[in-house]
Amino acid sequence: METITGAQLAAQALIDQKVETIFSLSGGHITPIYQHLENTGVKIFDTRHEQSAVFMAEAYGKMTRTAGVAMVTAGPGFTNALTGVASAHFSNTPLVLIAGCVGFDNKERLDLQDMPQADVIKPMVKKALVCSKAERAKEYVDMAFRIAESGRPSPVYLEFPIDILNAPVNQDDVRTTNTRVISHPGDPDKAAALIKMIQDAQNPIVIAGTGAWQSNAEAELQTFIEETNIPLFTSLSGRGVVSDNHPQCFEGAIAIRPGGSFAAYLETDLIIILGTRLSLYYLFGDIFNPSAKLVQVDIAPEEIGRNRSVDLPVLSDIKGFLKACNQQLADYNLKETLNQKFTPWMDKIKQAHTDGKALSENDWTTDNVPIHPMRLTREVDQFMDKENDIVVADGGDTTTWMGMTRTVVTPGRYLDYGIFGSLAVGIPYANTAKLLNPQSRVVLVTGDGSVGFNFMEFETAIRKGLPIVVVISNDLGWGMIRHSQELRIGHAIEDGTYIGRVDYHKMVEAIGGKGFFVEEAKDVKPALEAAFASNKVCCINVMTDPTTISPGSTALANIGAYKA
Repeated sequence: METITGAQLAAQALIDQKVETIFSLSGGHITPIYQHLENTGVKIFDTRHEQSAVFMAEAYGKMTRTAGVAMVTAGPGFTNALTGVASAHFSNTPLVLIAGCVGFDNKERLDLQDMPQADVIKPMVKKALVCSKAERAKEYVDMAFRIAESGRPSPVYLEFPIDILNAPVNQDDVRTTNTRVISHPGDPDKAAALIKMIQDAQNPIVIAGTGAWQSNAEAELQTFIEETNIPLFTSLSGRGVVSDNHPQCFEGAIAIRPGGSFAAYLETDLIIILGTRLSLYYLFGDIFNPSAKLVQVDIAPEEIGRNRSVDLPVLSDIKGFLKACNQQLADYNLKETLNQKFTPWMDKIKQAHTDGKALSENDWTTDNVPIHPMRLTREVDQFMDKENDIVVADGGDTTTWMGMTRTVVTPGRYLDYGIFGSLAVGIPYANTAKLLNPQSRVVLVTGDGSVGFNFMEFETAIRKGLPIVVVISNDLGWGMIRHSQELRIGHAIEDGTYIGRVDYHKMVEAIGGKGFFVEEAKDVKPALEAAFASNKVCCINVMTDPTTISPGSTALANIGAYKA
């Protein structure tokens, strides 16, 4: 009877899943899977650190709405991957992390790189799977993908002990399953209740987040706001699901972004939350008018009601629910009535949006030296095409400045670390963006602190032929922490917050890229032009003002992170 190994089955299952790319760093405990993926249609993309591999897989999941795949070896390979898994958990991103581990026969014998991996990662994933029988390897791969992508997308851990990978089994004993779950349920009774609440409201708003993007609800959301004439704000991966240039979309939902959100939150009487969480971004719900009614639609029941009582809780996929709402709006022919009713409110938000933008115009246009970081982000925003180019943000203050500035008109074209706030995502995210979109320009705007975490991924980009452009906002150190300490305790603790000038651009040149050094705002655009024209991996090292304090730094100082 013909036999086959567990590793062959695992590799074949990945091929059957039509996995295009596995982000990985090699190791002995996963070599058997490598061996059987060689010369197949599955590409192994090797990074310089396991954390980067998982961040790349996370970006893949964010951009494609299908599970990104990372594969790491046992022990330190596994522990190096944990930050990326936590990031995917908080960003609700579909991801499958495959790890090798010590064989069952050598557990608790002090074998190389032995540790209880599944126990460690269990709280951070939707499911931790350990394949204990080689003949079930294909079944376990199928489970991992099905769980990661269905319901609320999340990371799943799949562990293969080395003796399971090497074990021969009879072909007749192999178990094979292959199931995809695609469902967009919508509750018509809840939709009717929402329409009634909208009819009773005077100042409603909609906030749409990652759930709108993950459920492919772009068209349904645009129809909904156009039929109701309700102002829209977007957040996280929901940025761009309706273009920032749409007359009813008022850009990012986070209140520190210049615009009309803060005014809207204070005066609204009905808040419709679609697929996003009441997190720090909204002061845990306290930023909204306390007398406003709250509707929360989410695919995860445990998320509904976090931090604030909900008047209309709706357990649903966003696309399905909006379809049900739009059907009822059409059935009752409410468009003209609602448009007329909410026009004064819409006009008020438009004026608040204009006034809010004007408050930041000086920072966006100043010629000060060192460069104000908002001037830097404005230069990047104006240079990068809104439809096709991709902007990635990393760093504490730098992500804040970029998030306050970037206009997003197409979903999946702006990436940052979200509410987990993990620095180091920048170069891995940018590399994935370029890998998936080779014809698009990709720029990363990052801080000088954050760029150091995964700096050798510059070499990965060079080696793999991914000509990304990295713009470093160099304020000589860990700006967000420095400024939050100044605000909270009266001074910055230099040890731990000051780095000093580093010629990062020369370091990139030394490994085969191209470098630029910029000290004046007028030179940012020419540097961007030259960098993209070179078709090389480029680093633009921009000296920015170390004294500017972002709203993010102020928020950090005010959330009780330090004792007075």
